[in-house]
Amino acid sequence: MSDTDYTGMRLDEKAVRVLAHPLRSRLLGSLRLHGPATATELAEQLGTNTGATSYHLRALEGVGLVVDTDEGVGRRRLWRASTDFHSWTESDFADDEDARTALGWLQRDWVRQLAGRAERWLDAADAWPADWVDAMGLDDSVVLVDDAAAAERLRAELGAILDRYRSSENPEARRIHVHQFLSPIDLDPPIESPQPRDR
Repeated sequence: MSDTDYTGMRLDEKAVRVLAHPLRSRLLGSLRLHGPATATELAEQLGTNTGATSYHLRALEGVGLVVDTDEGVGRRRLWRASTDFHSWTESDFADDEDARTALGWLQRDWVRQLAGRAERWLDAADAWPADWVDAMGLDDSVVLVDDAAAAERLRAELGAILDRYRSSENPEARRIHVHQFLSPIDLDPPIESPQPRDR
């Protein structure tokens, strides 16, 4: 897989509302991590029933987050994620209270999934070679940014580093999860400078 294959989509208000559901969020995550699967296979992975899984896959299909590969056998549709990632801009939903509520739920759900994934790794780490355990793990840093534009540049620079690791010619290469979560230390909002009056 080359880095040009790494594709994404920008969520609109409808997609945000559809994705803000515990099973739909997990279905999409499973398809992105593990590749195409049928509703039955996904139900087994996620501990639910095939009927519910099929229903929620169709909902995700309706907003373009998953697609039918047309490679299923009979009535067993084989689903795949339509893209590798999705993104959004919070200010796009400033006037849509329902979408903001849905996005808030999604963000908290991803934090919960992150915590669960981290705990599963900690449970499994003892069985891994020491050099891998040393290379993985958890850390955090505090940096200084002058303004929101500088924070955006920081995210872009981190993204550029990750892009260099999207592909590998080594058949032994392993996929690893890298999580980004930027938040201010001081949670009091900045005081915006007054705008000059038009003359």
